[in-house]
Amino acid sequence: MAGFDKVVSTYEEAMQGLEDGMTILAGGFGLCGIPENLIAEIQRKGTTGLTIVSNNCGVDGFGLGLLLEKKQVKKMISSYVGENALFEKQLLDGELEVELTPQGTLAEKMRAGGAGIPAFYTATGVGTPVAEGKEVRVFAGREYLLEEAITGEFAIVKGWKADRYGNVIYRHTAQNFNPLAATAGKITVVEVEEIVDVGELEPSQIHTPGIYVDRVVLGTFEKRIEKRTIKE
Repeated sequence: MAGFDKVVSTYEEAMQGLEDGMTILAGGFGLCGIPENLIAEIQRKGTTGLTIVSNNCGVDGFGLGLLLEKKQVKKMISSYVGENALFEKQLLDGELEVELTPQGTLAEKMRAGGAGIPAFYTATGVGTPVAEGKEVRVFAGREYLLEEAITGEFAIVKGWKADRYGNVIYRHTAQNFNPLAATAGKITVVEVEEIVDVGELEPSQIHTPGIYVDRVVLGTFEKRIEKRTIKE
């Protein structure tokens, strides 16, 4: 079954085919469960004009914040962007286009994209700037916005364990946007802490089936703490 083996040996191979102007969906929440090495490879490649879909944009000097340093990002579609001074500067200087999206709506946009659903209605954002330019319909006496699904040429994902067929398990909070992003990329690349033989993962524990995954790469991770609070 060698043809089903999705493991690649290098990050360069993992991101093969990435080109300027593409849309990339990135898993993670804050600095938890982010595909940090795949992001670093995008920075190394110098790919530009990118649209990045992610809950947030990392921090200065780490995570997706790395891609801002070389101005590789043209547009961010995010729900929270408050931890990155460079992001703020590029936004205010008109160098970065930003589409702020309510967090639950962003999650559903990815899920719908992965499920082949082109759009959906949600009450979130009605009567706010989020609703500008969007269709509004009334269901059972309540107004709802029409929101379009999101897909991308690439999805970059951080998992805990995977087998060689691309079945993935996430650990704890990494089950945030990673499973959603994994389904919505034309090419989905997963970096993991451990790769096991086929059959070692308990089927009922698998979060992302291998059918969604194109490439798996083994990595080591820094696992930074975004904010540390200690008691004297």
